[in-house]
Parts: sequence; structure tokens; C-alpha cells
Amino acid sequence: MFSNNLFRTAFLVSLIAHGIILAQNPNFNIFPPSKPAQKMEVSYLKHIQENKEQPPVLRSLNKEPFLKMSAKITADKRTPPPFIDKDKLFSKTRTINSRQGLFTKPEFTKPDIIAVKKKITLPAIDTNRISNPSYISYYQIVREKIRRAAYQNYTRTETGEVYLSFVISNIGDIKEIRTVEEKSSPIQYLREIALRSINDAAPFPNFPKELDYPQLSFNVVISFEIE
Repeated sequence: MFSNNLFRTAFLVSLIAHGIILAQNPNFNIFPPSKPAQKMEVSYLKHIQENKEQPPVLRSLNKEPFLKMSAKITADKRTPPPFIDKDKLFSKTRTINSRQGLFTKPEFTKPDIIAVKKKITLPAIDTNRISNPSYISYYQIVREKIRRAAYQNYTRTETGEVYLSFVISNIGDIKEIRTVEEKSSPIQYLREIALRSINDAAPFPNFPKELDYPQLSFNVVISFEIE
């Protein structure tokens, strides 16, 4: 019992002492002052909508009929008028005579121009009189060039032979050329063709080494023929 009173006494003394100590502190306040009420301001933001292109306003069209009632197309089935063959195009019929042939063979007419085959010849050299192989070989080259030129120049149908004599230098040039009158054809056209052919065939090749001459003479006979 005594101990309980002592405890109570000590507790009260401790409580009073702490109360005195806390009371001396100026910041200590059992009931804190109430804070003043703050005013709240509410601001409203106006949302500005972007100016977008507005779709064009369709103007009302005058409601007018596209076609008049009398011009409208109707779907009524109508019978077309009967066809009248005024020109009698379909009444005419063609009859084919079985005896008459369907194909007529064309008649061939003879052409005014007849194709001819021309022939130019030059006789070969007489090996019994000339035995030099270099001269014979060179003469064959000269003879062939003259024959080709005469074949190109001969365009008509006159025939005959022309005898010619000419001289070739060692570098292949023509020095002298003449027609043997007594052995040649009297046709002037053939003589002119023969002389032109020799000039067209020149120049000829140079002499080979075996023919060590400044110039050589040649005799040819050009024969113009038509086959």
C-alpha cells in the first residue's frame, strides 16, 4: 500500500517537472494555431480550334427535268416495220455455168527485149613460136585482164574479131596501141570496144625478173560473139 502511494507521488512530481520545462520553451504550444485558409484560383483555357478548310457547300441545283416526258426513252417492245427490197438486191441470184471455167489462163506475150549471152574470147599464145615460160605466164595475165574489160564494155549484139598490137613497158604502162585494119572487122563499134578494153585493163603488172627488157610487144585477137 505504501509503495503504491510512493509511486503515484513520484509520477506526479515527474509530470509537473516536465510540464514546467516544456512551459519555459516559447515555441511549445499545446494547441497549434490554425493556418489561414488559402484562396484557390481556377483559370480556364479557351481551346482555339484550327481553321481547317471547310468542304465546299454544294449549291442546290435547280431541279429541272433532263428530258421532257415526250422525249423519254421507253422500253416498250415495238415491232419493226417490214423490210422492203426496193432495189431487188436480194432477189438477184448468180448462176455459175459448169462449162465455163473458173480460171482463165493468162496469155503470155513475147518480150520486146530478148536476153542474149555474150562471149568474149582471146586465143592463147602460140607456144611453138614462143618458148619463154616467163613471157607466156605474163601474156596470160595480160590476156585475162583484157578479156574481163571487153566483157564489161560489150553491150550490143554486133559480132566479129578485132586484131590489135600494143607495147607494154617494164612497169606495166601502155606505150603504143593500134588496130590491124586488114584483119579486123569493119564494124566501128567493135574496134572502139577493143581499143577501150585494152586501155581499161592497163596498167599491167611489172615484168618479172626473168624478162629483163625495157618493153615488150604483144598481139591479141578479141572475138565478140553472141550465143
